[in-house]
Amino acid sequence: MKGFRDFLTRGNLIDLAVAVVIGTAFTAIVTAIVKDLITPLIGAIWGKSNNFENLTFTLHGSKFAYGDLINAIVTFLIIAAVVYFLIVAPMAKLVLRLHGAREATERDCPECLSSIPIAARRCKYCTVELVSLTAGSVTL
Repeated sequence: MKGFRDFLTRGNLIDLAVAVVIGTAFTAIVTAIVKDLITPLIGAIWGKSNNFENLTFTLHGSKFAYGDLINAIVTFLIIAAVVYFLIVAPMAKLVLRLHGAREATERDCPECLSSIPIAARRCKYCTVELVSLTAGSVTL
């Protein structure tokens, strides 16, 4: 029982649970915005029905409701754009800022293409002798 309690009270699990709840609420809001604002706007521009849920076509007696699919696609695109521009892009810039300024400490062996320290004179994998790198040159 102690192990289960430790699992439940671990910080990562609680953070994940909060993220799922907030993500679900955000999805509901975006779905409502798409259904109640964006879809009627698109319908008004095209001169079609203001409710995409009613858009259907019939093929050999089978009815296909494609209006809900349009709403789901627009909702997905909005959520994906928000996630990208508010989470992914800023995190990529932050990671680049934190880790991008580091000097290279390894290079590839020209013979076996394994990663080896820059100052190495011999590859630790294939034991080929290496020409040491000079400060202004990148020649192996």
